[in-house]
Amino acid sequence: MDSTIIFAFLLTLFAGLATGIGSMIAFFAKRTNTAFLSISLGFSGGVMIYVSFIEIFPKALEELVGAHGEYTGTIYTVLAFFGGMFLIGMIDKFIPKMENPHEVKFVESMQNDPSTQELATTATNETTAIQHPETQNRLKKMGIFMALAIGIHNFPEGLATFISALDDPTVGVAIAIAIALHNIPEGIAVSVPIYYATGSRKKAFKLSMLSGLAEPAGAAIGFLILMPFLSDTVFGLLFAAVGGIMVFISLDELLPAAREYGHAHHSMYGMVAGMIVMATSLILLM
Repeated sequence: MDSTIIFAFLLTLFAGLATGIGSMIAFFAKRTNTAFLSISLGFSGGVMIYVSFIEIFPKALEELVGAHGEYTGTIYTVLAFFGGMFLIGMIDKFIPKMENPHEVKFVESMQNDPSTQELATTATNETTAIQHPETQNRLKKMGIFMALAIGIHNFPEGLATFISALDDPTVGVAIAIAIALHNIPEGIAVSVPIYYATGSRKKAFKLSMLSGLAEPAGAAIGFLILMPFLSDTVFGLLFAAVGGIMVFISLDELLPAAREYGHAHHSMYGMVAGMIVMATSLILLM
């Protein structure tokens, strides 16, 4: 059990730190690779949708039916599933659209922002930042709020990865990869405004990575609070809620964002590929 817990924590850490990849893309890419992001977000959505309905929901139902009987167990499973959707929906509702980490962001967005072009010099190295104080403060505030928004989103995502890995490491790996891929554009969303406000890649990268650490923080909090009470009922409820969270993220955020990058077919190819990879891995490891 100890090795399983450590492995589950490492998976959440891997998923969270993928925001750093987004930071590096933002620093060194002149243009956003929209095809890659469209495919990767579609892939993440495909993995999450498939595993939620084919693996997670049935396991939650099995646990709760076994503990409470078919009728009551089914009701508990359905309520927990939609409860997970409600939780992540409320988180999204109370985060302003500008700071929502799942709104589409582009590397070149700051270069094309008229206010930054008019008021200041584009940051091109570690010592050059936007000079106008008002613009500088606006960008810094945007980056900090973005990091906080991503941190809030990453708490339930970290718990989802952790709980899934505890039950089935194979499923946990698939979910961690899916979440890591969808964390890449979030890294861009944090690092671009901070970089242009301060001219420091180091500061932007650090804040981006800190926002990603909310993934393992969510797992740690879930572990400390819930593990002492973990039973078939608690595990079944958590698993069903995790399924609801991942379906909501996929349908409300990942797939629409994948299409908004301008590659509708790419997002569909990515989604189908994610489902195929998830299905194949589950069959091979039966």
